[in-house]
Amino acid sequence: MPRAMVIDDSRAIRLILSRTLQKLGFSVQDASNGRQAFELLKRLPDANLPGVILVDWNMPEMNGLEFVKLVRSQPRLSGMLLMMVTTETHVDQMLEALEAGANEYVMKPFTDEVIADKLRLIGALPVPVEMPS
Repeated sequence: MPRAMVIDDSRAIRLILSRTLQKLGFSVQDASNGRQAFELLKRLPDANLPGVILVDWNMPEMNGLEFVKLVRSQPRLSGMLLMMVTTETHVDQMLEALEAGANEYVMKPFTDEVIADKLRLIGALPVPVEMPS
């Protein structure tokens, strides 16, 4: 079962994203800020590291942008897929997140379909194959 992590200071958003990811077949861990998530990642054995992380921008202690930069600076973690899921809608912020190493950017509010489509786009989910009729 593929692994994912959700990082958001909102318990409700963590729950919503976790349920979406579970419906898509992921085993999910969560954290309430970037610092807590990074400490968890450091303790996990390689075999248990998440393949994809959905991270909010605005959080206490360590925000999502700082988290993305920190993960990308760590050789052991640098290959993880990172998706920013945030209320930040300015193009400059989207570009900053992508330049820092986020693989994709989703603006809140979102739907399950948007999350699934973005996960397919970055290769975290297989693309469904339609059989010719």
